[in-house]
Parts: sequence; C-alpha cells; structure tokens
Amino acid sequence: MKKILLLAIPMVAALAFGIIRGNYAEVGGWIYHQAMATEASLYGFKEHQADIGDMTLSYYRNENPGKPVVVMLHGYSADKTVWLRFARHLTSDYDIIIPDMAGHGESPYSEEWSYGMPAQADRLSRLLKTLDVAAAHVIGNSMGGFLTATFAINYPQNTLSATMIDPAGVMSPEPSMMMKMLAEGRNPFIIHNRKEFDQFYAMTMEQPPIVPDIVLEAVGKKYESRREQLKKIFEDFHSSDYLEERLSELKAPAMLWWGDQDKLLHVSSVGVWQAGVPDLKVHVFEGIGHMPMVEMPGETADMYMAFLSDL
Repeated sequence: MKKILLLAIPMVAALAFGIIRGNYAEVGGWIYHQAMATEASLYGFKEHQADIGDMTLSYYRNENPGKPVVVMLHGYSADKTVWLRFARHLTSDYDIIIPDMAGHGESPYSEEWSYGMPAQADRLSRLLKTLDVAAAHVIGNSMGGFLTATFAINYPQNTLSATMIDPAGVMSPEPSMMMKMLAEGRNPFIIHNRKEFDQFYAMTMEQPPIVPDIVLEAVGKKYESRREQLKKIFEDFHSSDYLEERLSELKAPAMLWWGDQDKLLHVSSVGVWQAGVPDLKVHVFEGIGHMPMVEMPGETADMYMAFLSDL
C-alpha cells in the first residue's frame, strides 16, 4: 500500500502537468507503464530478456526454483501485462514465465519475420531451452490459445498440460461480431482514431477492469502507431493452418475456457474443440467476454490451480 501511495504522488503531478501541456496520451502511457511495473514488482515478478538466437524476448518471471513451470501466453496485439492479476495467485506454488511473443510488448518486431503459429511455437521452444526448462504447463488466451495448442501438438515432450482460453485456431460454426466485420472488410484491431479504439475495446471484454480514460487514450494511440505492424502479424497468424484436423494429436491434459459473451471468437467453437481433443475439460463462463483471466482473475486462477493439482 505504501508503494502505491508513493507512486500516486508523481502520477497526479504528471497528470496535471500533462493536461496543462496538452500531452494527454503521453502522460497516459507513462501512468500505464508505471502502474504495470509497480504491480509486477508487488506480485514478485521481474522483467528479463532472453536471447533465443535471432531475437531477444522480454518476459516476466517470479523465480521460484524447484516448482513446476507455468508459461502464460497473451493474445494478438496484447502483451505480458494482461496476465499479472491472474498470475499473482499462483506465485507461491509455481515458477511462472510470461513472455512477450515476437512483435508484441517489449519484444522486437521485424517485417522479415513470420508471426504464424509454427514460427511462434518454435520461438517458445527455444525460449524454454534457453531458460533450461524441460517441460511446462502452458496456458494461453486467443492467439495465445492457438499457440498453446500448436505448441502442445508440435512439442508434446515439453508440454505438461495445455489450457486454451477463448482460443483462435478453429473455424467457429457461428460467426462472431469480429468475423462479420472482417467479412465486410473491417478489421477491428486496425485502429485509426479514438472512436474506432473505443469500439474495439468494448469488444474485448464484457466486464473489463476499471481503466482511467487517460490510459485508454494512450493505449489507443499505441494501436494507431503500430497499425502496419499489426496488419502484418494478423495476416501471418490468420494464414496459419487451422487445427481441426490435428486436435486429436493434442495428448497432454487439456482444458478449454470460453466466455459466452465473446465478441471476437464465437462460443460455438467450443463444440469443435470438444469433438477434436480427447478428454478435454471445458468451462463456459456466463456473462464474460473474450478474456476471462482479466475479467475475473481470482476465480479463474482458483479454477486453474484446481486443474493443475488434479494432474
């Protein structure tokens, strides 16, 4: 609490100065960065860099030697910070690694790289080797869920369990709001102004955490500045082969979560995953959107720990 209060003083001063100077988004970005750094520290996470050969990946880790390793994978256009409030509940019993995958967060982007799932799975494999991790429990959201399943199929020897949260990777029987927009030629992730960002942000969660407008302004501006990069990443990972024909190869203990109000990826996809993955444990959250681990971090963390403890 003392750390939070001390942080609040310069935040308030910076906010007032920034508004006077008209640097609303810049101040919002500073506030967001400071808040995430403080939360990570309070929860016991440190930021590290790992050289995996052709790039250096940024990641959080709580350094809990001897404990089982859990790897948490963010979705497209997100970063490692989305996991902090979920991960805080697991720090006593697990060694947690939360990477920024290539092209996201503090990890680098290059037009020359592929951001398809096989390439990202290879990078995750090299990250684990670099960190001397033989096998891990892997949990991922959205694109990260697609990556989780791809990794579990391609690297079964390195996968202790696989948990997919509202994952991409299969064709849903019913189109989501996002899929309808894409069919009309509009990608909601490609942002040109604050109005488009607000429409997009409303699609990501049904029960979002409280975020100050000044921070949302900064996040929106970041999406605008990364528009061309995000187009490239989206094209690459959406051109990856879908997993319907390979789901039966996912042999690790597996769990699937979905928010029934998900506007990005339709909940009807649950049936596709159930039909393909043997012995898949499934939970559908009522009144929750695309990111259950952000919308209800404590409850989902408890469910995840119960799943792991039963393995």
